Amino acid sequence: MSEPPADWTKGEEAITYQACTSCGHVQYFHRAFCAACGESDLRVLRASGKGRVYAASLVCRAAAPETRAHVPYNILLVDCAEGFRMMAHGENDLAIGDSVIASFRPFAGKLVPFFARTK
Repeated sequence: MSEPPADWTKGEEAITYQACTSCGHVQYFHRAFCAACGESDLRVLRASGKGRVYAASLVCRAAAPETRAHVPYNILLVDCAEGFRMMAHGENDLAIGDSVIASFRPFAGKLVPFFARTK
């Protein structure tokens, strides 16, 4: 298994995922093994940032003092073009089925993926 390149979790403007070279399964959460077949031969790839909204939830009450300035904010589940699903932030007017593309914005002191409707 290759070492993951820097992504948004390390402050870089990138989303990475793993692809199993044995069975082809893709997974967003980096693991030492394939969640589908158990093999450990995984490639780390950079995602395109394209996807479709699977679910959306508008947060209207701050969960912590550092998120108060961001209220209201939208939390999404996005089915990414590469075949994995991830949770991220997005424009407040996004709805299920919208086609989206990722950029990156600061949120509560961290850089996070932020999805907007594709034009």
